[in-house]
Amino acid sequence: MFNLERFVEDCCTAVRRDRTHKSVSEIFDRAFRDPASIATALGEPQKAGLTPIYCSSDLTILNLVWKPSMMIAPHNHNMWATIGVYGGREDNIFWRRIKDDPNGRIEAAGATALSTGDYAPLGSDIIHSVANPITKLTGAIHVYGGDFFEAERSEWDPENLSEQDIDQEKLKALFND
Repeated sequence: MFNLERFVEDCCTAVRRDRTHKSVSEIFDRAFRDPASIATALGEPQKAGLTPIYCSSDLTILNLVWKPSMMIAPHNHNMWATIGVYGGREDNIFWRRIKDDPNGRIEAAGATALSTGDYAPLGSDIIHSVANPITKLTGAIHVYGGDFFEAERSEWDPENLSEQDIDQEKLKALFND
């Protein structure tokens, strides 16, 4: 059975030993064998939200609930992340910078679909966009190797794919609308 306090403690301990995304892989492997117990521990998602579970300078753990058909424009984290879906589906498109582009534009470079029980590590240089392609809420735990809220990050305009500073307030508002 998933225990949120134990999950947080285990992630903190792991990051103290190894500051890479590999440190939390075993923890995710154990936790996401039983995604229903994660949903039970966190509560069945009732509405979209970005809920901090733990935050320090070297680790952030969030419970993200995506509303149906919700999409987030391409963005980076400038830190590693591990994402696990405990209910629903989260589609990620991965992007890469276009070499020598003066506007910092990007182009698609791959994709992955995470369904209930799936998790995936993302390196610190990953740029991705996220979508919930289904008609129900999707719940996911996101663990970041740093302070998610204080990091300098970028996002890319969804229309012209040019780089700009991320607007944290706009991001939070997407989850609250």
